[in-house]
Amino acid sequence: MSVEPGVERLSDHGGLRIALAEDSVLLRDGLVHLLGRFGHRVTAAVGTADELLAAVADTVPDLVLTDVRMPPGHSDEGLRAAISLRENRPELPIMVLSQYIEQTYAAELFADGGPGLGYLLKDRVGDVRQFVAAVVQVAAGGTVVDQEVVRQLLARNRDSSPITRLSAREHEVLGLMAQGHANGVIARTLTVSEAAVAKHIGNILAKLDLPPQEQGHRRVLAVLAYLRDHGLSH
Repeated sequence: MSVEPGVERLSDHGGLRIALAEDSVLLRDGLVHLLGRFGHRVTAAVGTADELLAAVADTVPDLVLTDVRMPPGHSDEGLRAAISLRENRPELPIMVLSQYIEQTYAAELFADGGPGLGYLLKDRVGDVRQFVAAVVQVAAGGTVVDQEVVRQLLARNRDSSPITRLSAREHEVLGLMAQGHANGVIARTLTVSEAAVAKHIGNILAKLDLPPQEQGHRRVLAVLAYLRDHGLSH
């Protein structure tokens, strides 16, 4: 992830209204404080999935930020709540924070193929500005996936996946796209020109057989195709 242009401008215009579900009191309070520092407002900070559903029914947040495992069962209650909310409001952006890479859980989250979805690992959120940038990006309709999730997906189903059409460099570019990076950030990360990145992305879109349409939407489709082809939509 990286801080993309426009993050501070969003905060300057009142920020986001965020519904937060996290059963750890310390982490929940820390997230409320962190998001507030960047100009965003947590409209609900709750500790159970049922409380999240009730809170979102009473408000219209710009984004839901939730853990996967929550009381009472500590299995997938938070994710179930998020999926239920998306069914009722397909446009509602969802950012999931998880302690582990739960491929089955992530599969259900990304199954609808819609915009505004994120999946990050708690232990890998090492830069608060990057984390907040990812939150803003998902709220704006982007798709952000943790790099470690992407890495593990690359190791799965290599023989049967259309992703095998991609070169090693194209794998790297698509992995960075899945994290929500813009072309300029990808270029700097890989130490190549933006023209080279654009060429790689064009090759990726062609190899994944994505139909010609608006470029930004094709990027999202590429990431979703990547996730589906590596077992995240079954």
